[in-house]
Amino acid sequence: MTEPVLALDSVRKSFGALKVTDDVSLSLAPGELHALIGPNGAGKTTLVHQISGMLKPDSGAIRFRGEDITALTPEKRARRGLARTFQITSTIASLSVLENVALGVQAKAAHPLSLFRNAASDAALNRPALAALEAVGLADRADVPAGRLSHGEKRALELAMALALEPAAILLDEPLAGVGREEGERLIELLSSLKGRYAMLLVEHDMAAVFALADKVSVLVYGRVIASGDPVSVRADAGVREAYLGEEG
Repeated sequence: MTEPVLALDSVRKSFGALKVTDDVSLSLAPGELHALIGPNGAGKTTLVHQISGMLKPDSGAIRFRGEDITALTPEKRARRGLARTFQITSTIASLSVLENVALGVQAKAAHPLSLFRNAASDAALNRPALAALEAVGLADRADVPAGRLSHGEKRALELAMALALEPAAILLDEPLAGVGREEGERLIELLSSLKGRYAMLLVEHDMAAVFALADKVSVLVYGRVIASGDPVSVRADAGVREAYLGEEG
């Protein structure tokens, strides 16, 4: 059996008396797109924060590529190949599209960020940055300031920044949030084109996108995983329909 790229074992996090993630165990296989769904307040983003290193679990373990990373900083996790995009776009508006991605390449190489302005013209940074932009369909926008991109294009840019890290896994925190139908369709096509090449954990409220993309779906309700499996079986689960999917219809 292939070892998971990412594995969570009984991860718990509480804020006071509120259990936000409660004994969460799940795994992400190489090349798999695993969707994490659940109603607002279910603990999805808090769980992603724990996986990425922004929050430390109260207990439990997180393993990445066979290594226990529970105590590692976000930067150390990123350098090991765990990339993340955010609910709210986190690009630098004043820098060009290419410079934003080159910054990610430079961060992976652990160069001092103070050298970024000079390094932005370095072919060693630009080659992988341009390759990442090509992968997400933004190569022709390389010289445009990131602040001038549409919302959907900024989402694609964030994904290019993640790809520039040469990740083994990507955490996608609501990549379709705030995008229109047309741009949403393009992002779904983009994610579909990346399936199999990268392991991806997708947090998303758009159920059409989830069931179009996911190889596996886990459902989080009140901090606990109540179901996990292939999309067809999860969609048919009576408990899931009552707890979450029924809200959509």
